[in-house]
Amino acid sequence: MPPVIRLHASTAPTSALAGGPSGPSGRHRRSPRLTRPMRWAAASVATLTGILGGAGLAGPPSAGAAGTAYVALGDSYSSGTGTRAYLEDGTSCQRSVYAYPALDAASLGLSLTFRACSGATVADVTSTQLSALSTSTSYVTISVGGNDAGFASVLTTCAQPSWLSNCNAAVDKAQAFVGSTLPSRLTTLYGSIRAKAPNARVVVVGYPRIFNGDDCSALTWFSASEESRLNATADLLNARTATAAAAAGFTFVNPTSVFTGHAVCDSPEWINNLSFPVSESFHPNRSGHASGYAVATRPAFGLGLTRTGSDAVRAAVASGPALVEGNARWAAVDRTVTPERFVAPDLTTPAARAAAARAGVDLGSRASIDRVDRQVQAQQDAVRSASLR
Repeated sequence: MPPVIRLHASTAPTSALAGGPSGPSGRHRRSPRLTRPMRWAAASVATLTGILGGAGLAGPPSAGAAGTAYVALGDSYSSGTGTRAYLEDGTSCQRSVYAYPALDAASLGLSLTFRACSGATVADVTSTQLSALSTSTSYVTISVGGNDAGFASVLTTCAQPSWLSNCNAAVDKAQAFVGSTLPSRLTTLYGSIRAKAPNARVVVVGYPRIFNGDDCSALTWFSASEESRLNATADLLNARTATAAAAAGFTFVNPTSVFTGHAVCDSPEWINNLSFPVSESFHPNRSGHASGYAVATRPAFGLGLTRTGSDAVRAAVASGPALVEGNARWAAVDRTVTPERFVAPDLTTPAARAAAARAGVDLGSRASIDRVDRQVQAQQDAVRSASLR
């Protein structure tokens, strides 16, 4: 019986500038493109076969065999948001058989309990996911902290023209939180994980840098300096997370290097640009999980491969029904988790029109929209620079 999944065709939204012109401007862009249409329903196994490499080897131990119990905790970067195919488990967790936990479990012969959920904060992991842990849990992975810092909201702010928002202020707030408040939350969470799974090898997984310094979408307004600060925020989050993980005796996996050259607007990109559905935006795609996260995390388990290539991919896909069944008892609590979503810029709202009028922007002219964006961005950068002196 195949896993029950949703397949979404990837197309770019066209309504963000409704009522005004579309197309490129001269603002720090190469030739703009929207997220490319992709035939997601067709070639996943064939594509991932080469990524995971090799011919199939011996199958994994049976589910529940000694030493194979693996619990995947965390947020959307672990659940698989961005892969466009999700288990129909009655929740909005967006768990995917193409996410690194399912791929790692299939490759390493582990029995996966897939608890990661899109939108999860430290508090959500504590209240809805830790009950899956026990003394028989052998392996745990977890990524969490981005939602606590409000990263989706920060991206939403920074994607807008500067005359409509203040990216620097949003980043400053997030960085202050990561530096001062998040570490104690992680310390408490990691202590709870160790208490509930005293025999487990715990792997804490970080976040990649999303941007490469270029904004190749016609429907967002990230400047090079904003992208640099957003990447620096990911670095800060990784640094604080790594420190807390080390203090708990856990292994930290930093995905930054493996994703280098594959950020948004790179070719190939392993992180989705502004996409449709918009919820897919700025998350690792299938290649990002298979070539990025899975490659980075697998060595941390300290195990040899039991499956590779198409064998591993087929096993991950075939695990879908069991993953749905395994999560059924937690569906009610999973539905209490609120997804944190990026919101695409919309210059047709009353707030946007009022801001444009205050800034002297002609919403009927893309050149005007971009010119004032650059001017206000420079002013905001100058204010921030002065405050640092």
